[in-house]
Amino acid sequence: MLKVPNGVTLVVGLGLSGRAICRHLSRLGVPFMVADTRAAPPGLEDFRAAHPGVAFHGGPLTDLDLSGVEEVVLSPGVDPATPGLAVLSGRTREATGEPLLVGEIALFVRAARSPIAAITGSNAKSTVTTLVGEMAREAGRRVAVGGNLGTPALDLLLEAPDAELFVLELSSFQLETTPRLGAETAAFLNLSEDHLDRHGDMAGYRAAKLGIFRGARHGVVNAEDPMTWPATTLPAEARFTTGDPEQGEWGIGRHQGADWLMYGDTLLMPAAEMRLPGRHNQANALAAMAMGTRLGLPHAAMIEVLRRFPGLPHRGELIAELDGVRWINDSKGTNVGATLAAIAGLGPTLEGRLILLAGGVGKGADFRPLAAPLARHGREAILFGEDASRLEAVLAGGLPLTRVDDLEAAMARAAEIAEPGDCVLLSPACASLDQFRDYQARGEAFRRAVLERVEATP
Repeated sequence: MLKVPNGVTLVVGLGLSGRAICRHLSRLGVPFMVADTRAAPPGLEDFRAAHPGVAFHGGPLTDLDLSGVEEVVLSPGVDPATPGLAVLSGRTREATGEPLLVGEIALFVRAARSPIAAITGSNAKSTVTTLVGEMAREAGRRVAVGGNLGTPALDLLLEAPDAELFVLELSSFQLETTPRLGAETAAFLNLSEDHLDRHGDMAGYRAAKLGIFRGARHGVVNAEDPMTWPATTLPAEARFTTGDPEQGEWGIGRHQGADWLMYGDTLLMPAAEMRLPGRHNQANALAAMAMGTRLGLPHAAMIEVLRRFPGLPHRGELIAELDGVRWINDSKGTNVGATLAAIAGLGPTLEGRLILLAGGVGKGADFRPLAAPLARHGREAILFGEDASRLEAVLAGGLPLTRVDDLEAAMARAAEIAEPGDCVLLSPACASLDQFRDYQARGEAFRRAVLERVEATP
């Protein structure tokens, strides 16, 4: 058995975040070594070049003696229940009283000297994180954006040493190893079935997500989803809804025959002026504005961002409108909750109907929640990929269905049946690995095909 030397920090996992942890500890002069359950993980040679002399262990963690370890820092991709880590359960550091086993965000919290705005949820967290960052920039703040999105949080400390605000997207994997985040404002957007292989059940998944509120001064929650509500009372709280807002609530109300974003009875902007399409993105905008208001951002700056922000690639991204038909790339919709949000968000805003392109690797998900909203808003569902038959069995009887071999054939069929006012939505509710490298490759294939149609149009 290999003993981790007394007083040495052990970094577990040599992924993107693991290497950021190593860089951070190196900058602080903290002695550390690295372990990975893989004998030769990707990036090993780069790690050795960057940190010569730092020990590396590849293989089972049960081969390590952790009796004298100073601290164990997990990469988000490493399950705290990995064999070999159970010995740390309940143990704390004498110097701080913190758990002996933490994650990268715990190190970030110790080092950060500016307020943190943190966002989590099963879906839409990248969009809201980006919106809050853009709103802060529009207001003239020096802001650094990252975490689970883009730049690892610990690298932000080096890349943006003068940041006045950190805006972080945080996953359940990151939050479960963060003893106390202490965010100035923290948002929990929604909760739907995902990552149950890691967390065991929805209760475990929710408990991990609720970690975003530990030490928070202000929370933003979904009024329509009680699963996002904190288990204990926060010093201050804001709620958003896609319905008429109550006093002190962010929502969507009617004014002179049009939908408006509102705070209580205060009109903010016509929903139609948002560049992002769909009711779900209006909810995302309200969550971002609730956070921005807590951070002291002017409403005018936040509204300006909402008027121009086109959305993130593959996340409800409007590619083109062709002959009155909108083509939207939501390839990031790799689970039922994401696709459900897209259907429910776009359906009520259309003059026509929704044509859904769906299918791929379903990961054993329950597709039944898609049936009712598709029956209500859909013209047709065009199904392809490994789990097309499972989708077909669940959706049959609610709307017309067509089975095709691949995305290209699905798009050809959509072009045949689409009418002005319709929306063709790629939101597969499935992973892409049966036919594509990843969801980005799937989304890029969709984008290219749409733009080719635009170029071919007289």
